[in-house]
Amino acid sequence: MSLLLDTHTLLWWLTGDRKLSKPARAAIRSEGCLVSAVSLWEIAIKRSLGRLDADTTEVFEEVRLSDGFAWLPVKPQHVLPVMQLPNHHKDPFDRLLVCQAMYERATLVSRDPALRLYDVQVLW
Repeated sequence: MSLLLDTHTLLWWLTGDRKLSKPARAAIRSEGCLVSAVSLWEIAIKRSLGRLDADTTEVFEEVRLSDGFAWLPVKPQHVLPVMQLPNHHKDPFDRLLVCQAMYERATLVSRDPALRLYDVQVLW
């Protein structure tokens, strides 16, 4: 099973935050994890708006140096299905992560209950 980490999941993993569920933590330890470039973009935007303290450079380096983590670039095949997604979720970052998980046949690791409304496996 390949895992795609939602942005909050990634940040909680990197900081050791207890909000990360035990099943998610165990899966991340044992599986290969994809980290989308979308998450880095989301962190950068939220930081520029003053809504997040995470540093994109530090996150990039931590992921790059972590065993079992791989960066997932945004491909046209990920973007095109976004317009066909039902409007269960308004967040453009999460909608793109859903499409990436679908295309890559990955399980999305997220606490967000709205993502379960899509045709994608979600682990929490």
